[in-house]
Amino acid sequence: MSLRYLLDTNVVSSPISKLPNAEIVQRLAMVGHECAISAPVWHELTYGCHRLPSGKRRASLESYLQDVVITSFPVLAYDEQAAHRHGLERVRLEALGKPAPYVDGQIAAIAFVNNLILVTDNVKDFSSFSGVTVENWSKRRGRR
Repeated sequence: MSLRYLLDTNVVSSPISKLPNAEIVQRLAMVGHECAISAPVWHELTYGCHRLPSGKRRASLESYLQDVVITSFPVLAYDEQAAHRHGLERVRLEALGKPAPYVDGQIAAIAFVNNLILVTDNVKDFSSFSGVTVENWSKRRGRR
C-alpha cells in the first residue's frame, strides 16, 4: 500500500500520552501502514524525549520511539523540493501578514511535495498553507 498520510508530532505522541486519544489510536491501528512522519517531526519527538531526565518516563518514550515509531513510519526528508515549497509559502504568508512557525512550514511543505494528507490535532496551525489537505482524527476538536 502506498503512503497517504503525514503525521504531526501530536498524533504520533497520542498513543503514549497520559490520556491517549482513542480515536487517534484506532485510526493509527487501521491505516498506520499508509502513514509517514517528517524529519522535523522525528526531531521534535527525539528532542522531547531526550530533554527529559533519566527515569521510567524517558525510558518508556525511548522504547516507543525505537520499537514503534521508527519501525512503523518512514521518515520523509526535508529535501530540496520541500525547502523550495517552504520558501515560497513563507513569502506568501508573510505578505498576507500570517507568518507561520518555521517547523510547521517544513512539515506542511513535506506533506505538499509528497502529496500526503497532513494529520494533526492542531488544524489551525496548518490552515494557512496552500495546497495542503489537513485532517484531525480526534473527536476532541478543541484545538482548531
